[in-house]
Amino acid sequence: MTQATYHTFVAQLGMFLRDLPRGTTAELTDFAVAYWDGRHVVGLYLREDGGDRLDEDFELDENAWENWSVELTAWLAAPRFSERVELKEWLKEAPPFES
Repeated sequence: MTQATYHTFVAQLGMFLRDLPRGTTAELTDFAVAYWDGRHVVGLYLREDGGDRLDEDFELDENAWENWSVELTAWLAAPRFSERVELKEWLKEAPPFES
């Protein structure tokens, strides 16, 4: 099996998320998820209070890959997803993308 890189990880993650219903998150770690915003993958932290609520977003960039490559590679081996009502509500309020 080829070792995952940042670029292969983001490409595979994006492919998964584009094909899933709007509001679906990839459960990347116990503290972070990601979703497809219609253009690219967006990372979201989970709240630190131990709940499953969403907190602030972050850029799933090469720095994040460096810090969490072990967890993200493990996620690729066994991807987990969930639909989140909270995210669906956020996305309803988001302005549409301009073409």
